[in-house]
Amino acid sequence: MKLSTRAKYGIHAMLDLAMNRGTGPQSIKLIAERQGIPEQYLEQLIALLRREGLVSSVRGAQGGYLLSSPPGDITMAELMRVLEGPISLSNCLEDQDCCDRACVCSARRVWERLSQSIDQVLHSVTLEDMLEDHMRLQAEMEEPL
Repeated sequence: MKLSTRAKYGIHAMLDLAMNRGTGPQSIKLIAERQGIPEQYLEQLIALLRREGLVSSVRGAQGGYLLSSPPGDITMAELMRVLEGPISLSNCLEDQDCCDRACVCSARRVWERLSQSIDQVLHSVTLEDMLEDHMRLQAEMEEPL
C-alpha cells in the first residue's frame, strides 16, 4: 500500500498551517513554495479540506487559509479519510461476498489485524503530534556534533 500524492501533499499543507498557526492566514502561494507543492494542485486540496471543515478561509488582501480547529483536535485518521477515502487493504474486508474463501481465509485475518493496527495509529496521532515531531527533528538537525 502506498499513499497517494494527494495524501502526502494534503498532510504537508495541513502541517504547514499548523506550523504557521498564530501568524495569520497563509496564502496558497506561500504554502506551495514552502512545501514544494504545485500551486494548482494545492488549490484543489485546500478546497477539499475547506469543504470538509478542516480549513477556514479569510478573504481580502491579507487573506488566506487557517486551520479550523487546534492541531491537537485533528487526527491523521480524519485527514486520511478526507484525502484518501476509506483505507481498505483488501476488497474482502469491505465485502465478504467478493470471495468464496472469505470465511476460512487465513490471509483475510492478517489483513483485518493489519487494518485495525493502521486505524489505531491513525486515530492516535494528531496534527499536534506531527508538529512536535517536526520541531524535535529540526532541533536534532541543528545540534552540533
